[in-house]
Amino acid sequence: MVGTPPQLERGTGVPAHVQIERWLLKSISSGELAPGDRLPGERELAGRLGVSRMTLRQALATLERDGVLVRTPGRAGGAFVAEPRIECDLTGLTGFTEQMRRAHLRAEARILVAATVPAPAAVARALRVAPGSPVHEVARVRSAGRSPVALERSYFPDLPGLLDQDLTGSLYALLAGRYDLAPRTAVERLDPVIARPAEAAELGTTPGAPLMLIERTAYAAGGMAVEFARDLFRPDRVRISVRSGVTEPAGS
Repeated sequence: MVGTPPQLERGTGVPAHVQIERWLLKSISSGELAPGDRLPGERELAGRLGVSRMTLRQALATLERDGVLVRTPGRAGGAFVAEPRIECDLTGLTGFTEQMRRAHLRAEARILVAATVPAPAAVARALRVAPGSPVHEVARVRSAGRSPVALERSYFPDLPGLLDQDLTGSLYALLAGRYDLAPRTAVERLDPVIARPAEAAELGTTPGAPLMLIERTAYAAGGMAVEFARDLFRPDRVRISVRSGVTEPAGS
């Protein structure tokens, strides 16, 4: 529960809504407010702060835009402290399980599809097989701290016995340990998309909500394409990062 609101300072040049934002951010960083906590209703909180509801809404809208708060409509709705976003670094070819371990979170997987299917054209091109030839499709909802953050859909070559293995853990570890096909390089493309109804239902969000699509083709050391994936991430739960550097030209 939010503590005693501060006495807002007048005539300092700092707008009231900015002071409210700073107070709420401090309350969250200090642990006074935890993820999932609900703020008092707008009427009550505005009254305690001595501001108009319009001023309060301006502060809440900024914090919602920045991913600090989640606001939901309805009688059971309100403004809630959001779960902190998880940093996912695409610089190294690290799977979801390892990314969550680095964030000190437990990665979980709920399998939606595990089947051998005819390769669609895009999958066939990526995996360098004939269109319609058998490939393994694995679709999973990935969660961190019991909250869904990604919807993964991967295609693999027709590796014997792949679908008989435990598919709830790291598929990259499975490729490496059982088939000696550890992914070493990948080409990844990022595109912002919106959630379709079925995707929104699996990810616990609303249709039309923004998602980040990462399309990836991963290759083993010998150059064999071992995975084609289309992963959808919730940008309110995951921040994608890439490290870059400058390579000195030869002879410099």
